[in-house]
Amino acid sequence: MKFYFLVSLISFIATFSLHARIADGITQRSVKYRTYIGSCPSKSAGLLSVIIMKEFEKAHSLKDVKEKILKEKLDEKYFLSDYRVSYNPVTKRLKINMDCPEPLAKVQVYKTNGEEHYSAILGANAKLYEPHYENLMKSEKKLTFSLPLLAMSTEQLDSDAPETLTIFIKLMDEGLRKQISEIIFSKNNDLTIVFSLGGKATSVFMGADFWEEKLTKLNKIVGYVTKNKRYPSSINLVNAKKVVVKFSDKI
Repeated sequence: MKFYFLVSLISFIATFSLHARIADGITQRSVKYRTYIGSCPSKSAGLLSVIIMKEFEKAHSLKDVKEKILKEKLDEKYFLSDYRVSYNPVTKRLKINMDCPEPLAKVQVYKTNGEEHYSAILGANAKLYEPHYENLMKSEKKLTFSLPLLAMSTEQLDSDAPETLTIFIKLMDEGLRKQISEIIFSKNNDLTIVFSLGGKATSVFMGADFWEEKLTKLNKIVGYVTKNKRYPSSINLVNAKKVVVKFSDKI
């Protein structure tokens, strides 16, 4: 009977310890932990929190935590756009604040010979993350629509193209952004966007400049054709002063 009671007690303690580790406020070795995950997927944020806690427990050193994050690139690995780790020695509380970027597009990076180099997710901070980021966000319903496909060369990736395209995509209304199926950025920096309007493909030629001005016109055109349920096959906005809308001959 005593043996049974001892086993039950050990089991209870082990279960309590497990739940205590993953609680929002955690107390171990007289240190309390609190994590704020922002827009991050809870699964990846939880794993990173445990890594940070374990590292801090070794010597109670914020410097060691920072060095580990930088050395192992944990911010990239766990999809962070921003993070801050602070410790209050009076209350003995370690706070972990983290945030993750909104995913904007699925990027396929190509070499100069046209061969696919790798795939990634473009975040709202203009940085690239592992493709698994999209799946995590979708599984937790933090991403509710399919991301558009963005094709870029390795040379463009090393230029200011990611920042420029990120700014442009973020300027779009979410309703319009959800209808993008593909974004093509040519070697000459000409931008073409393929929309799925009314279930049909509509190619929008944006040219290489004045994108913000052209986006205002595009919003009006899309609003008009959507209202009338007559969708064009292409919209040419290369010349900012002249808009050409073409409809397919097929009804």
